[in-house]
Parts: sequence; structure tokens; C-alpha cells
Amino acid sequence: MATTLDVTRIEIAFLAAYLSKAETRDKLCRAIQYGSKFVSNGEPGTAATVDKNTSLARKVFRLLKTVNELQALLTPAPKSTPLPIVLLGKSKNVLVGTFLALDQIVWLGRSGIYKDKEKTDRMSRISLFCWMAGTFCTTLVEMAEISRTSIAVKKVEKELRKATNDNLAVVDVQALKDERKSHYKKNKARTLNLVKSFLDLFVAAGLLQLAPKTITPRVTGALGLTTSLISCYQLLPPAPAKAKSSSKFGLRYVDPGAAAKSFGFPRL
Repeated sequence: MATTLDVTRIEIAFLAAYLSKAETRDKLCRAIQYGSKFVSNGEPGTAATVDKNTSLARKVFRLLKTVNELQALLTPAPKSTPLPIVLLGKSKNVLVGTFLALDQIVWLGRSGIYKDKEKTDRMSRISLFCWMAGTFCTTLVEMAEISRTSIAVKKVEKELRKATNDNLAVVDVQALKDERKSHYKKNKARTLNLVKSFLDLFVAAGLLQLAPKTITPRVTGALGLTTSLISCYQLLPPAPAKAKSSSKFGLRYVDPGAAAKSFGFPRL
């Protein structure tokens, strides 16, 4: 029977699995950065200093992250994916990869290693335009994929109604229900991605000051904080193993070994 200590160990293992990813730490820092931008509203002060320092610190997390986009660029897309979606996806990889590469040059300038401030500022704007264009490609891809999945769901529902009317085997009906559930799950994830990428377009516009009267530093901070929290949510690992109740005392029982295994840790 598990004790409170066992339950605590499982919860700490969940937190450790979450924080062990560099991407998670980057997004948490991003939330701090844009939260500070929201508070400062572009005015000098402690919040503005936190915004600036956190932005510089985040660039270290993205060191050589261009490799991830290069790998995605060279990975063949599924044969069932339409060519326009494939091209948009590959364009996104190129644009975001360019942003990440230029961002390292910006880091050299901001940290004082590279002394040419004018070129550093120019590189910063070019990199942000690349990120904005890559985010736009992501938005289009997600919209197209949601449309494709919705069509697939309608097709499955039509087959499910036909299977029910024709009194097909329970196994066949259940398979169709599972397929429909899978499509719904994919659509839910893609809808969240679509919302995030759409809001990030305005974040990029705010950072580039394309519409300074409309997209103020406070608006940029609020939108950036929102997309950061969405990213933090998306990076959550699978939930810990479900607890079982003791029939006598109502205590929770958790198998520490099973939960640890679900996180990829050695069995305790």
C-alpha cells in the first residue's frame, strides 16, 4: 500500500520529467519575459530590465537549435500529405531555421562579443521577419490540416452510421469510433497550435513595431505571455499513473515503478 511519500515521489517525478526538457525551461523563461514586457509597457524600470535580461538568456537555450529545423526539413513528409502543405511545412523549417541561426549572431552582439551594434540591430529585425514568416506558414499548415481532418471525421461518421444501420460486427463499429476519436484528438491539438501561431503573428508584429499605436508593448506582452503558457501546457508529459483507492480506508495506491516507467525513469 502506498504512503503519502510514494504519492509525493510520483508527483515530484512528474515535475522533474517536465522540467528536464530544455524546451520547457525556454518557454517558462519566455513567459517571464513577456510577462515583464506586459508590466513595463515599454517604460524603463525593473520589469523592463527583467524583459531585456531574460530575452538575452533565452538565446542560449536556442544554441544550435537550427539543427532541429534542418532535420525536419530533410525528413520526408507522409505520402498522403498534399504537396502545397508539404511546401508550406518545408518553408516554415527554412524560415524558422534562418531565424534561429541569425538569433545566435544577435546574441553575440547583445552579449558584447560582436561590437557592431548597427549590424546586430539589422540582424535582429531580419531574424524576426523570418520568424514571423515561418509562423505564418505554420498558421496556414494548421488551417489546412484541420480542414483535412474535419473531412476525414465526416467520412468516418458516415461510415459509422452505415455500419450501425447494417448491424455490422461490434468490432468494426468500435474501430470506427476509435478512428473518429483519434481524429478529434488531432484536431484539438492542431486547433491549439493554430491559436498559438495566429497570436504569435501579432507578437512578431509588436516586436518589429509594425503597428506601434495598435500593438503596444503591453499588448505584445499579453499575447506573448498567452502563447508561452499554451506552449508550457503542450509540453506537459503524460499524467502520472492513476491512483487506486483502498477499499477499507479510501487511501490512494500508486505503483511507483509503473509511474516512474511512464516517465522513462528507472524503476524505483
